[in-house]
This record gives sequence, C-alpha cells and structure tokens, in this order.
Amino acid sequence: MKFLFGGLGTGILAGILAGLLGVGGGIVILPMLVYFFHMDQHTAQGTSLAILLPPSGLFAFLSYYRAGHVNMKLAALIIVGVLLGGYLGGQWAQQLSGPILRKTFAVFMVIAAVNMWFKK
Repeated sequence: MKFLFGGLGTGILAGILAGLLGVGGGIVILPMLVYFFHMDQHTAQGTSLAILLPPSGLFAFLSYYRAGHVNMKLAALIIVGVLLGGYLGGQWAQQLSGPILRKTFAVFMVIAAVNMWFKK
C-alpha cells in the first residue's frame, strides 16, 4: 500500500510541478526516488528514464533496463500520477501571474539545490 500511494503521490507531485513550473524528472522525481524510495543513483536514474520514456530517453532507458537498474512497477505508478498531476499543475499555473510563477520556480530550485548540497 505504501508503494502504491508513494508511487502515485510521487507522480502527482512531479506532474503538478511539471505543469506549474516546467520541471519534473531530474529535479523532482530523481531526488524522491533516492530519498523516499531509498534507491541507489543508478536505479533512480533508470526508473526516472522509464517514466520519461514516451517523450525522451528510449536508448538511455534501455541501457539502464538491460543492466537491471529500473523499477518498472514503480515507474508505471508514477506515470499515472504524472498524467494527473501534469493536468492539475498546468491548470493551476494558468491562475498565477508570470512574476509569481517565476519566483515560485526560483524558490523551488534553491530549496532543491540546498537539500542536494547538504545531503550525504
């Protein structure tokens, strides 16, 4: 159950932020896979590529998949969440002014950068 809700929640959050701020894979999903799902960097990157497979990354994903560094079940759950969250985030972003949206993105990037800088 934790896996199901964690996967869908990650996808929804990534989708909302992708629709709202134009970010997703590397900025949102990768750190969540590492910190919340305790994946090693290779598996997190491979799983993230599986999530982004339809728009990009086919050959890179296949390399990770062949090496056993992709969690396909989690990737499928996150894809469903990204679809829903992307729609919701896109709708939400339309309600914000350009300057507010830009500042929100900047704050998010600083928080992500500081977190990544100080984590082991």
